[in-house]
Amino acid sequence: MYDFAYHKPASVADAVKLLAADPDAKLVSGGHTLLPALKHRLNKPSSLIDLSGIADLKGIKKVGNSIVIGALTRHVEVATSDVVTAAIPALAYMASHIGDVQVRNRGTIGGSVSNNDPAADYPGAVLGLGATIHTSKRKIAADDFFQGMFTTALEADEILTAIEFPIPEKAGYAKMKNPASRYVMAGAFVSKGPMGVRVVINGAGPGVFRQSAMETALAASWAPGAVAGIKQDADGLNSDIHGSAEYRAHLVGVMAKRAVIAAG
Repeated sequence: MYDFAYHKPASVADAVKLLAADPDAKLVSGGHTLLPALKHRLNKPSSLIDLSGIADLKGIKKVGNSIVIGALTRHVEVATSDVVTAAIPALAYMASHIGDVQVRNRGTIGGSVSNNDPAADYPGAVLGLGATIHTSKRKIAADDFFQGMFTTALEADEILTAIEFPIPEKAGYAKMKNPASRYVMAGAFVSKGPMGVRVVINGAGPGVFRQSAMETALAASWAPGAVAGIKQDADGLNSDIHGSAEYRAHLVGVMAKRAVIAAG
C-alpha cells in the first residue's frame, strides 16, 4: 500500500473543499472497492477523504411520496428499516441480499452507487425505481446518472449525498448470483409507479440498463407471462468463465419473470 494523507471532515462542505484542492484525492465510505485496490497497489491516491464522520450523510426518512436515504446509510440499515420495508419492500429485500453479513454491515448505498460496478445491486434499484441522486451541487435523474462501467455523471469535486426513491405501486427484484463472489450474474428490478413501468437489468452487461421491450409488455399487461416470451439479445453482454453472454441473456428473461412474480 502506498503512503497517503488521511482526512476525516465533519461536514460535506469541508469534504468538498478537500476534494477540490487535491485532484488525486479519493473518497472512502465503506471501503469495499477502494481498500482492496490500495492493498494490491492498483490505486495511488495522494490522500483519502473519509466521509464516515459526516452525520448529515446518514439516515432514512419519508418525505412526501418518496423515501430519502443518506449516502452513508449501510446496507443492513436499509434492509432492516421499517420505513423502507413499509414503503418499498423490494428495496429492503434487495439490500438484505447484498454480499454477505460483513459486506452488509460495512457497505454504504452511496459508495455502491458512486462506484457503479456493473455487478452491483443498488444501481438496478436506483434506475429501476427512477430515483433522483442528490449531490453536493445538484440533483441528477437516475436515467442520466449511470454512464457505463464504473462511470457516472459525478464530477471530480462532487459528492453524492443522498438518493430519493419515489414510492412505487409495486416493485420486485430477482437475481442470479455468482456462488463464489456473490456478485450478480444477471438481475432484474421491475417497478410500476409514478415513474411509469420500469424493467432494469444489472450484472448481465457492462452497465445497468433498461429493458424497453419488457417495459412495453408489462405496461400493457402486468403479469409474469408478459415478459416470458421476450428474448434478451446476447450481443454486448458479459461473457466469462462463469457464464457466456447467451447464458446471461437467458437469465435476464428468467430473472425478469421472477421479479414480476415477487412484485405481485
